[in-house]
Amino acid sequence: MTRVVVVDDQTVVREGLVLLLQLLPDIEVVGSAASGEEALRLVATEKPDVVLMDLRMPKMDGVEATKRVRADHPGTQVVVLTTYSDDESVFAALRAGARGYLTKDARAGEIAEAIAAVRRGEAQFDPAIQRRLAEQVTSRPASGDSLPDGLTPREADVLRLIAEGRSNAEIAGHLVITEATVKTHINNLFAKIGVRDRAQAVTYAFRRGLAG
Repeated sequence: MTRVVVVDDQTVVREGLVLLLQLLPDIEVVGSAASGEEALRLVATEKPDVVLMDLRMPKMDGVEATKRVRADHPGTQVVVLTTYSDDESVFAALRAGARGYLTKDARAGEIAEAIAAVRRGEAQFDPAIQRRLAEQVTSRPASGDSLPDGLTPREADVLRLIAEGRSNAEIAGHLVITEATVKTHINNLFAKIGVRDRAQAVTYAFRRGLAG
């Protein structure tokens, strides 16, 4: 079972999400919170696997709450579920450490998929947001003169394609190389930038201007 905490300052939305999640298999809602401060206390006591986090809340917003959850409880992943899909909100959440980002018109299946994905260490975005991120990624050609942490242009290409959500097979086809070579590039670039998985690599790419 995946233990989930729901955070939203609107009572009707929060209670609706709790009811929805309780109907989904393999998910256990261990609590709900109406504010960022309450969320931090709840995460500290319940130690959930995933927090479903609203962004716009009074006093402590979802970005700050996400940042603190990820800093104090690295085993807890955060999926943002919000009305807002503007670039500023998306990138602020990613910089804070969120690994998923959905809008509130997401279907139950999409929410369940995002929760499962971030628990596996993957990133999961609303399809429209994913397309926009991919457009921004592809609009920035990699330059060997400006790549951070000793990345080669080919490693930057692989990182850019990871940020687009491509699988190893898709990356291999796009770059016309073997999957074994893709894995070698991934191992090398992960070591250089100090990340453990693809979700962290996506966040790194956004933070360093390689994917956003």
